[in-house]
Amino acid sequence: MDYQKENSKIIDKWCSEGWKYGQLISHEAYQRALEGNWNVCLTPTKFVPHEWFGDLKGKKLLGLASGGGQQIPIFNALGAQCTVLDYSSKQCESEHMVAQRENYHVEIIQADMTQKLPFPDETFDIIFHPVSNSYIEKVEPVFQECYRVLKKNGIFLGGYDIGIDYAFDNRKGKIRHPLPFNPLADPKLYKECVKNNLGIQFSHTIEEQIGGQLRAGFQLTHLYEDTDGEGLLHEYNIPSYIATRCIKIKIQNCGNLHFHACSYVQSEGSTT
Repeated sequence: MDYQKENSKIIDKWCSEGWKYGQLISHEAYQRALEGNWNVCLTPTKFVPHEWFGDLKGKKLLGLASGGGQQIPIFNALGAQCTVLDYSSKQCESEHMVAQRENYHVEIIQADMTQKLPFPDETFDIIFHPVSNSYIEKVEPVFQECYRVLKKNGIFLGGYDIGIDYAFDNRKGKIRHPLPFNPLADPKLYKECVKNNLGIQFSHTIEEQIGGQLRAGFQLTHLYEDTDGEGLLHEYNIPSYIATRCIKIKIQNCGNLHFHACSYVQSEGSTT
């Protein structure tokens, strides 16, 4: 099953039907960003703290599965040199439309993030990766590729569904599916997803997602939780998403274990 082709088609369909994550940023919002008034989201409702980015002027930024003409125009307005990679033709088309309307350059690549990213090692200063890995089965290879194409001390910002939405019926308040939610392992579930125009989605644990970033070599610096913005879980303020900020650091090998640092400074000032 080439589930990625199925997903790219369904996202194109959602965009044609007015999907909120496929709606272009307005000219007015772009102008406000040029004046320094801006916000972007990695998860459904919370804005990413501006300090997570630092100064974007002149930085090479990759929007990974971040098409749609929403965030990338803002990063361009802040002075970043932007590339966006997305497998949806409609999302890529939206990026082109905003760039043409506002007269700026952006590199747009229609590609599948589950494959080797089409960039040399250490290309980017920042990767912005809003919630999207719920449409892929294996997340760790993506983190490894992000680590590869980031420069040393580069920043990786990601938004992630932690899985509870797949187990819980957010309207009826009932448990509906066991986890993990994986249509590729359950033909009946696959047919259900296709029939209901859900796309082929997958649940992923915190261990897979934060643990996967750490195993790739990233150092976690910040995180926050978020809700879906609607439904019973939101009404009861139960988080179902996380956003993380990581940086690329050099891994040092200490015997049989890999550590982000092999020494620490004691209170007396000596190093062990």
